[in-house]
Amino acid sequence: MSARSSQIPRFTWSQVCARRLERHSLSTPSVTARPDDIVGAMAGTHAQVLSAAELAIGLRMSDATRMDVRKALWAEQSLVKTFGQRGTVHLFPTRDLPLWIAAFSAVPEPKHSHPAHIRFTEEQTAEVVAAIGDALRDAELTIDELSEEVIRRTGAWAGDLVIPGFQGLWPRWRQALHLAGLRGKLCFGPNRGRKVTYTNPARWLPGLAPADPRAALTHVLTSYLHAYGPATPQQFAHWLNAPVLWANELFASLADELQPVEVEGKPAWVAAGDTAMPDAPPRGLHLLPYFDGYAYRVGNQVPELLYPGRARERVLPGNFQVLIVDGVVGGLWHQRRSGRKLDVTVEALVPLGAAQRTEVEHRVARIGEILEATPRLTFGPVTVGGHA
Repeated sequence: MSARSSQIPRFTWSQVCARRLERHSLSTPSVTARPDDIVGAMAGTHAQVLSAAELAIGLRMSDATRMDVRKALWAEQSLVKTFGQRGTVHLFPTRDLPLWIAAFSAVPEPKHSHPAHIRFTEEQTAEVVAAIGDALRDAELTIDELSEEVIRRTGAWAGDLVIPGFQGLWPRWRQALHLAGLRGKLCFGPNRGRKVTYTNPARWLPGLAPADPRAALTHVLTSYLHAYGPATPQQFAHWLNAPVLWANELFASLADELQPVEVEGKPAWVAAGDTAMPDAPPRGLHLLPYFDGYAYRVGNQVPELLYPGRARERVLPGNFQVLIVDGVVGGLWHQRRSGRKLDVTVEALVPLGAAQRTEVEHRVARIGEILEATPRLTFGPVTVGGHA
């Protein structure tokens, strides 16, 4: 990839941390952004635990609550909950879904994890994905209802109980569930009581079809670099769960869209022309919920810099809710809800002055507003493990 000038921009890790806090609307929560704007700026929001996604989005908005996120999902349908990076559940702006599904389709599929006697052929995979999309075209179905419809449309072979699942075996077709999401044939619908439902996103976005592959890959890569850059092809591959060789080739093919820089003397890339950095170093404290802290790491993983000191041994091995202190991980926290009450425990791994402890109190109060609960803060050790 050729440089656009003889002078390659050089940045410090401190500048990168300040930029990320700014790009994620953490240093200054947005007054004007809607939930879908926030999710777009994050290049997707991890939603394996929806309450954590609601908090992650709310923290980036000045006065939103979890109800604003739910409204965007289920009433306005400006957000869609589906399978995304690394096959995990994410939120995406509905308007961008054609770009994301085209990009996911362009990523080489990982090696099959199931034994040969369980795996589908390519023809069976296509048949099941089509059946899922057809079954959900005008419906919101629970997993059991969807299973009946898929088996009815394909054949008894799709219902063979061969996939190890929770407390039993799942039918063979379930191995294509996340793939149907990545192909734009399935997304999550509103819960029916305690039961999850699925539907077809074309109900919310009529005429849904994958975008042009090059435009889609450009969108996903530049969105990633805007949110997490500067970054390398290896870091992008890790974030997207793509082969490193493929990521290297993608960066090379989109060279005109990218610009080389250096971070602490090491090469990295940003979107062309996107070299602005905040003037001030990262300051302040932030309490990031489950998976948000993981995304903060996995987007541009430099463990020795992002997890300094005790944080590397205490926080890095698990999926904890993290305390960010001046742009890097300085502790962890836990919440336990009981009705309208929310007990929050913050374990700082660096000394906190009086002003910093007061700032933590303000952050906890804001969490209470977002989650519509009355919080109580305790400074002390977190005794529970990380989220699975």
